[in-house]
Amino acid sequence: MGRLEGRVAWVTGAGRGIGRAIALALAADGAAVAVSSRTQAELEAVAAEIGRLGGGALALPADAMSLADTVAAGERIAARLGGVDILVNNAGGGTGIADAGEMSPEERDAALFAANVDLNLLSAYRASRVVLGPMVERRFGRIINIGSGYAKRSGGGLAYTAAKHGLIGLTRAMAAEVAKQGVTVNCLCPGWTNTQLVDLDAMARARGTDVASVRSAIEADNLQNRILEPEELGPMAALLAAPESAGITGQVISVDGGYKV
Repeated sequence: MGRLEGRVAWVTGAGRGIGRAIALALAADGAAVAVSSRTQAELEAVAAEIGRLGGGALALPADAMSLADTVAAGERIAARLGGVDILVNNAGGGTGIADAGEMSPEERDAALFAANVDLNLLSAYRASRVVLGPMVERRFGRIINIGSGYAKRSGGGLAYTAAKHGLIGLTRAMAAEVAKQGVTVNCLCPGWTNTQLVDLDAMARARGTDVASVRSAIEADNLQNRILEPEELGPMAALLAAPESAGITGQVISVDGGYKV
């Protein structure tokens, strides 16, 4: 029997990359797992992988930037799998904006900033608020926010870096709200990880160099001189979700190979 047997987990942004890896790790430890993102085909593939592990799975197409989608996803999970015990707020990255053609450059810049803060910070707040009340009532809950190496330092895009710094503040403030009610809230920060967000070709074009040079430069950013795999985040996420992690809350924990130590 796994440590998470009988628990229900919800992983946002779970169609690929770190979200997929964490969903599979939680399932391997016994949890029934709901996976959400905007791409149904990817979700169904992850749900099938969870099924092959012997776990319960639910694929939920949902836009993390939509309050209505987020609330509806929480309701569907409760109806199909039961109340959410573990929430992994993994949705994030970069986003554009629609209908920018009529905007001035200043309006477009402000709208892009707001949209990217929404995706990387407000989405975590929305999903957390959907599940937090029932967690408090049951006196058990685990919320894991997925941060970034840029959550603790500069270097990323302005909106992304600001949002990920805000995610740490959200983690600590929410942890303080529910610390005595059986709910923990932590932030798990990856560094350079082998996902679609680490587009070496695009980075090489932006820097005016070649892929080999970019890879060498970003590998040198951590002590292990390598790009990590998404699956390396899974064990720490599973630990933070487990009952024995009750004493770990309000923490920022990195699995990043020693990024810029």
